[in-house]
Amino acid sequence: MNLENLTQHIKSKRDLEFGTIFSRSIDLFKKVWLQGFIILLLTFVVILPFYIVLYIPMIALGITDPEALQHNELPPLAAIAMAILFPVFALGVTTFALALNAAFLKMCREKDLGKESSDDYFYFFKEGRLGKVFILALYTFGLSILGAMACGVGMFYVIVPVSLIPAFLAFSNELSPLEMVKASFTLGNKNWLVIFGLVFVSAFVAQLGLVLCCVGILFTAMLAKVPTYYMYKDGVGFNEVEEISNH
Repeated sequence: MNLENLTQHIKSKRDLEFGTIFSRSIDLFKKVWLQGFIILLLTFVVILPFYIVLYIPMIALGITDPEALQHNELPPLAAIAMAILFPVFALGVTTFALALNAAFLKMCREKDLGKESSDDYFYFFKEGRLGKVFILALYTFGLSILGAMACGVGMFYVIVPVSLIPAFLAFSNELSPLEMVKASFTLGNKNWLVIFGLVFVSAFVAQLGLVLCCVGILFTAMLAKVPTYYMYKDGVGFNEVEEISNH
């Protein structure tokens, strides 16, 4: 698929509609809540080793010099070690979370079409796909850093295109990682306010699971990811993209 043609196609599509996408997302979530719950549990399991790696300096310090942790200040060497390990932690978490979120969106597509198929939670961990996911994670991490450096204001801007990256990974996998990022910015810039509103509102609604003794959040958290599927479906499309690819 030619990125230039895809860009023009995105620009020619109708603007996204907040109400339509939100209501359909609620309906679709009723069909994929179990898959979302499993994805959330897998995310915790997969990223747990990275948390352990991040805290290795403190664990080692606690074993070798227990008294050092009794003070409220972190020893300089431990602080430096954790600062060095943090990028590894952030990239690892971002990579695996991105892969699992993209797999979840593919499941949303199957349920939306009414197809009965086996859920492949590790689709992007196989056949060499994880390398592309890692490069996308690098871009995502870099964009987040740039957004944070812009006095935090930039973070509000980049949250929109960054939220779209899993969808392009899931459904436009023939694009290079950089092209996926560019396409995410094209769609995000065109519908920034609507997408930001959907991200904010759906995330707020997803947090309502806290009302159910906090455990309910495990079942509702992935609701925040479902609108991304419809953002891609309405803002890019599937049949249209296939036609572009064939020309």
